[in-house]
Amino acid sequence: MPLKEIPSIISPALLHALAAMGHGDEIVLADAHFPTSSICRRGPIEIRADGHKIPELLKAILQLFPLDTYEDSVFVMKKTDEDKNLLLPHLAEYEKILSEAENKCMKMIEVERFAFYEQAKRAYAIVHTGEMAKYGNIILKKGLAL
Repeated sequence: MPLKEIPSIISPALLHALAAMGHGDEIVLADAHFPTSSICRRGPIEIRADGHKIPELLKAILQLFPLDTYEDSVFVMKKTDEDKNLLLPHLAEYEKILSEAENKCMKMIEVERFAFYEQAKRAYAIVHTGEMAKYGNIILKKGLAL
């Protein structure tokens, strides 16, 4: 029987990771192109959510997960120069989900691609999704539940 008020998209493995994380720990919601398995071989927990898109997971996670209010808590991958003209409409969707969940506008910090990979290596977990949006990755830093 499912737990009350836990969104059904949250798998047992993801629920365990969210509960086990401490203040300042980070979780990556990775798009389908992200090298999740390679990075997780040396650190973060790998959680598979291949059939899901990042916006639906982000919305569900933010029902359970407080974001850090003491420092930057949301990070996205910055476009490379080669993709400077590429439109990224998913970022506006992320921003909307974040503002609705937090009742305020959350600043998303852009991180250069290889620096993003390095930050992901230090994350608590990486959730590999079926998201096909280019530069769809997002990192969330856990805050304190009040």
